[in-house]
Amino acid sequence: MADPKNSESLPVRMEEVVSLCARRGFIFPSSEIYGGINGFWDYGPLGVELKNNLKALWWQRMVRERDDVEGIDSSIIAHPRIWEASGHVEHFSDPMVDCRACKKRFRADQLDDVGACPSREGTSEHDFTDARNFNLMLKTFIGASEDVASTAFLRPETCQSIFADFKRVREAARQQVPFGIAQIGKAFRNEINPRNFTFRSREFEQAELEFFAPPEDREKWFESLLALRLQFHKDLGFPDERLRVRPHADDELAHYANAAADIEFLFPFGWQEIEGIHDRGDWDLRRHTEFAGKDLGVTNDETKERYLPVVIETSVGVDRTCLAILVNGFEEEALENGETRSVLRLHPRVAPIKAAILPLSKKLAEGARKIDQDLRRHWNVFYDASGNIGRRYRRQDEIGTPLCVTYDFDSETDGKVTVRERDSMNQERISCDALVAYLRERLEPEA
Repeated sequence: MADPKNSESLPVRMEEVVSLCARRGFIFPSSEIYGGINGFWDYGPLGVELKNNLKALWWQRMVRERDDVEGIDSSIIAHPRIWEASGHVEHFSDPMVDCRACKKRFRADQLDDVGACPSREGTSEHDFTDARNFNLMLKTFIGASEDVASTAFLRPETCQSIFADFKRVREAARQQVPFGIAQIGKAFRNEINPRNFTFRSREFEQAELEFFAPPEDREKWFESLLALRLQFHKDLGFPDERLRVRPHADDELAHYANAAADIEFLFPFGWQEIEGIHDRGDWDLRRHTEFAGKDLGVTNDETKERYLPVVIETSVGVDRTCLAILVNGFEEEALENGETRSVLRLHPRVAPIKAAILPLSKKLAEGARKIDQDLRRHWNVFYDASGNIGRRYRRQDEIGTPLCVTYDFDSETDGKVTVRERDSMNQERISCDALVAYLRERLEPEA
C-alpha cells in the first residue's frame, strides 16, 4: 500500500486501541453483559477476520509452502501423564504473595509495580505473606466423579501433543528427519494478574512449529528458523524500529533449552515478546520416551545408529501478534485541511475487510450490488449505502479496509467505478471488467 502523503502521525496510546477494538467490534470482554471475566476476551466480526487471516497466512508460509512440514490439530485435553513428562506438574508455577489487608494476590517478582494498598489505614504499604508457588495449569475433570483419577488439565501449551504424536505423524506422512510438525490451537494458563488488554490472558492461541533435526545440525536450523520468523513479522508491516531479537542469557534459559531468542515488538507499554525460538534439545522426546515407555528415536540411514532428534521450536502468540498489528497500524492522522482522521494501516493480507462497495445513491443499488456479489466470490467485502460518502470513507479507514469502490451515476453509462486507496486517499477510475484483476494486484502482494 502507498505511504500517506502530507500527513503527520500522532502518537498512539493503548487506551485508543482498546477503545477502537470495542467500538468497532474487533475485541471486547467475554461475558461483557455480566461485567466480564478477567483474562478472557471475545473476538467480534472484524476481530475474528483479522485473527483468521493471520492464522491462514502463518499456515500458508509454515506448512503449505514447505514439503518438510506437516500440520496437525490435537485435542485440548491430553493424558495427565503428558504434563508429568513435560515438567509442568513439577515446574510450571509462579511464586505468589497475598496481601492480608486488601486480599489481592501478586507475583513475587513484580512487587515494585503493584501500587499502594487501598485497605490499610495510616499506610499505603501492603501486608504481604511469604511467597508460595502456585501452579498455572487449569484443572478440569473427566467423567461423572470429581476424584483424583478423573483429574485432567487444559493444555498450557500446544507443543506437547506434537511430541506425543511425533512417531505417528512421521510414519503416516512418510517423513524423514529433518522435518517439522505445525499446529495452531488454544492454550490456557491460570494467570494471576492478566494485564495489558489481550497481551497476557488466561485463554490464548498459539501457532507453533516443532522442527526435528539431527543433533549436529541444531545451530543451522536455529538460525534459519529465527531468520524466517523475523522476516514473517516484517512482512506484516512491522518496521525495523518496532522489532528486535533478544537472545536469552544463560541464567534465564528454560530447564530444557540449549538456546533461545525472543522476537519482541515495541508496544505502548514497552518491548514485549510476540514469538519465541527455542533449541529444546532432545529433552521432550527423551522424557516422553521414558514416561510412555515408547521408543521415539529414529535411525541414521548412513550409520544405522538410533538417536533422538533435537527440536527447534518457533512459537508465536496469535493474540499478541493481532494486538501488535492493531497497535502498529492505528494512527490519528492530522490532515492538511486541519481535520484529523483515524486510520488503521493494516497489511491487505490480514485486513478483515478487503474492499468496501459504496453506491453514491441508493438509486444505484442494482449495479452496485452486482459488483458486490462478484467481489464476494474472491474476498470478504462490505456493502454500505448509508450516509455521506466522506463519512463512509472514514468508517472504512478506521477499520483498516485497504480499498473503497464507489459506484456513481456515471458508472451506469461508462462502466467504470472509482477506487480509493486507504493510506494515500488517492482515487483512480477503473473499468468494472478489470476491477477483480486490479484489486487482486493490490490485495494479494507477494510479500
